[in-house]
Amino acid sequence: METVPVPKYAQSGESIHEQALRLRFRRLELLSSNIANADTPGYKARDIDFSAELEKAMGSGQKQATMTTTSPRHIEASWPEINEDLLYRVPMQSSIDGNSVEMDVERVAFAENATRMQFSIQKAADEYRDMLKLYQDMRP
Repeated sequence: METVPVPKYAQSGESIHEQALRLRFRRLELLSSNIANADTPGYKARDIDFSAELEKAMGSGQKQATMTTTSPRHIEASWPEINEDLLYRVPMQSSIDGNSVEMDVERVAFAENATRMQFSIQKAADEYRDMLKLYQDMRP
């Protein structure tokens, strides 16, 4: 019988949609920060290359970060660390005050990221729903 190698992202217990969701949330934070600082002199718009970061997360398997518990009643939690490479956006038209945020570009990126984030949420929820159904069907 031939064995099929399991991708590293599957070994970490997270599906591709869960990893995509984690990266989408981080990108949402960055885009929100850009929008919030649209009038801040000298602020440089930041973003991530989503495709490259997802590829890196899938190929390398992510390290687990853990929370320290301060009480024996706390539940231990862990999640993969995100160590993305932040990129600075080059503006199409420079501003006098050195701010590189272009609101139209940010709004489009925000809307596109939110739509794709909703897709990842739905897919991850579908996977959990399928697992729940499988476990329920296994019961006598």
